[in-house]
Amino acid sequence: MDRYLAIIGGSGLYQIDGLTHATWVEVDSPFGKPSDAILTGRLHGISVAFLPRHGRGHVHSPTTVPYRANIDALKRLGVTDVLSVSACGSFREDMAPGDFVIVDQFIDRTFAREKSFFGTGCVAHVSVAHPVCPHVSATARAAAQAAGVTVHDGGTYLAMEGPQFSTLAESQLYRERFGCDVIGMTNMPEAKLAREAELCYASVAMITDYDSWHPDHGAVEITEIIETLHGNAAHARSMVDGVAHALSPVRAPCPAGCDRALEHAIMTAPEARDADVMARLDAVAGRVL
Repeated sequence: MDRYLAIIGGSGLYQIDGLTHATWVEVDSPFGKPSDAILTGRLHGISVAFLPRHGRGHVHSPTTVPYRANIDALKRLGVTDVLSVSACGSFREDMAPGDFVIVDQFIDRTFAREKSFFGTGCVAHVSVAHPVCPHVSATARAAAQAAGVTVHDGGTYLAMEGPQFSTLAESQLYRERFGCDVIGMTNMPEAKLAREAELCYASVAMITDYDSWHPDHGAVEITEIIETLHGNAAHARSMVDGVAHALSPVRAPCPAGCDRALEHAIMTAPEARDADVMARLDAVAGRVL
């Protein structure tokens, strides 16, 4: 099948360079209105879609981002692979502001968000033991390195609810007891939903600060974050260009099985499934339903 790469841009990434035939399209979703229209086009011979996670103008807080509508809308477009780019804080001295982290694990501490497409009327349990696609992640790592960024291969991302930054006690807990590497507010439930939608998902966290644990850096200052974001933006756009250039236009079955995550996940018997729920799942789970 043809590859279709989606970029979900967080704070710091608001555009894609070099996109040809660029068109903003509105995509209707039964899970609500996505964060914004989706910018579609072609880049290095593959179809690319760009979705600003917070909406143009940054209108959505981390809690109010319509995660289900976003992933469902991308699936309806025909997207096969998702590259998530977002800002984060660091819990590690050697993971400094300006560095990129190729996230490979998550701890989800969010509590005010819808986290699944499934539920009463059609129950499903997917595995997120390994929540990112190793192939897309490796491609992003190589592209970031080629862009001149210091890249850390692997890291555990603590997803907090926000929108406030961490207290000192929380920051110390996540760093010392949980063993996390970075902290952000938006990759959950995004990664879980991408898995339910059988999309290959990779997460690149762009470090802007040391959260509040570092004795030499003090509390998070939004002005410093914005300054670092501006510095990261050009590298992020270069990385996206490199990922599109490196990925094959023809998408083979995912070696890690991301595209088959629902194979044995749906538990509700066919005769017990709710028709309205099934109708909403036509894009996300149409392959198995």
